[in-house]
Amino acid sequence: MSRISVRGFAVASATAVTTVGAVVGVAAGQPATVNAEATAADATTIADIPAGAQAQVQTASLTQQADEASTQADATALKSAQEAARKAAAETAQSKKDAADQQAKKEADARKKKELAASRSSSRTDLGDLVGKSSYTIAETQAIARQMMAGDQFQCFSNIVSHESGWNYRATNAGSGAYGLVQALPGSKMASAGSDWQTNPATQIKWGLNYMNDRYGSPCGAWSFWQANSWY
Repeated sequence: MSRISVRGFAVASATAVTTVGAVVGVAAGQPATVNAEATAADATTIADIPAGAQAQVQTASLTQQADEASTQADATALKSAQEAARKAAAETAQSKKDAADQQAKKEADARKKKELAASRSSSRTDLGDLVGKSSYTIAETQAIARQMMAGDQFQCFSNIVSHESGWNYRATNAGSGAYGLVQALPGSKMASAGSDWQTNPATQIKWGLNYMNDRYGSPCGAWSFWQANSWY
């Protein structure tokens, strides 16, 4: 049998060492009581220990190794559990953040819808307040026009009106008889949009929009033609 150092087994407990010492003492004809530390120090190899005692020493060493392996396994399991808990906490936090972001977006969308509805309601009220007056300023006439067409078409419409009448809803061309904001020729054409075509810029704007949409597809289509021909 190979000579394996008893210190390699570390004599795992005083109980095991005492037991081994007792066995050795009995085998040598000495008293059974043996000091554990002296036994550990004096014994040097497995070969020096009787066969029966070798089994006890090996058992003690194996028990210690099993305990160490169990402790290491417990530490690994604890680390794994802590890592799993950390990941679960991170996922929960992300889920809460996503839910909060979605809620914030819903609230923001709701506010925008409410503001848009309020703006539209205000626009309708303002238009109602403007229509029916005895006279209109350029700013008031332009405000009416803005409310009667898509926002991306107003500038094109404005460009034409600025060239045709300078936003004067009573403008009259002495030579041709063209009349109003869009210089309808003859002006009486605008009666199809309302009997008050001579005094109500909203009626003139309505007629002008219909004309531009029917003939050119949109005010911007009419403005493109006007730029090329100086009329529309």
